[in-house]
Amino acid sequence: MIEYENLAKVNKIFFEKFEKSFRDTLAGGWYILGNNVKKFEFEFANYLGMNHCIGVASGLDALILSLKAFNFEEGSEVIVPSNTYIATILAVMHCNLHPVLVEPDIKTYNVDPNRIEEKISARTKAIMIVHLYGKSCEMDPIVEIAKKNNLKLIEDCAQSHGAKYKNKLTGTFGDFAAFSFYPTKNLGALGDAGAVLTNNPESTAAIRRLRNYGSDVKYYNEVVGLNSRLDEVQAGFLSIKLKMLDAINSHKRKLAQLYFNNLKNDFILPNVHPDYFDVFHIFNVRHPKRDKLREYLLKNDIKTEIHYPIPPHHQKAMQGIIIEKHFPVSEEIHATTLSLPCSFCHTEDEIIKVIEMMNIF
Repeated sequence: MIEYENLAKVNKIFFEKFEKSFRDTLAGGWYILGNNVKKFEFEFANYLGMNHCIGVASGLDALILSLKAFNFEEGSEVIVPSNTYIATILAVMHCNLHPVLVEPDIKTYNVDPNRIEEKISARTKAIMIVHLYGKSCEMDPIVEIAKKNNLKLIEDCAQSHGAKYKNKLTGTFGDFAAFSFYPTKNLGALGDAGAVLTNNPESTAAIRRLRNYGSDVKYYNEVVGLNSRLDEVQAGFLSIKLKMLDAINSHKRKLAQLYFNNLKNDFILPNVHPDYFDVFHIFNVRHPKRDKLREYLLKNDIKTEIHYPIPPHHQKAMQGIIIEKHFPVSEEIHATTLSLPCSFCHTEDEIIKVIEMMNIF
């Protein structure tokens, strides 16, 4: 069986270092906001060339805290892509703000810059873009739109660790960058973990306060905060894996190239362009008979996934929140997309086997 993902295999080469890191943390006796967190925050900020990194409990919390730091008036609008994982939209709702959905570009699956301005109103305060599947959004026009309309810009980088647009890393364009280190990410922890990155020292202080019960000094609470702190054990693991992030991305890009070189043109493949350095957190294809293709591959011992089977505006949780129901581009993507094996644990021979079965189909 060729699994879609196997996290034990992904992390096997790190086990010895993980065990040492855990033992050192255990023996150190400091388990919350200690040296491991400080070390990873410094290292990840340095990797991105950013001034500040604040470790938090999850990618969702990274988005929520980024929005809360702006202190927008309740009911303000935030532009979000209609084709995204629901966490992006949940973050807006948890902050008592209103999500306004914008359709993607059918070639990149990321938000279409040409559709953003028509959705901006007097109540719009921010644009929250998502670098989906490991491909950067088209950032030049998006940055220009944000500046022109005096809007804050938040990057959801949950799937784009190390991805670039015009040789500039995702997470370095906006006011805030929110990262998830969920275990399946290219830079994945062994549990939930996240981070916010920014170059603004005042914003950094605000998020550090918000993640820790609204407190700078123990037992003195200045604002209504959360308990959202990057775990000391996970931070130690992330520092170890960060040193291998470029190698992980390189391996996934090599597997992706096998798909590009050998799959028949029956399948709609990810769009590639010199302006984009893609890291293929997810390698997706599209096909009108997606469900039959997935069933066929499973019968031939190949597991796949769908990212994502239900568009956000059709989710039960969004009823009464997202009033508009006409997002045909998103619906086309959700109805036809299939995620293929493309993990740090996969070998080239396994990907060739997937390709052979798909071409037979």
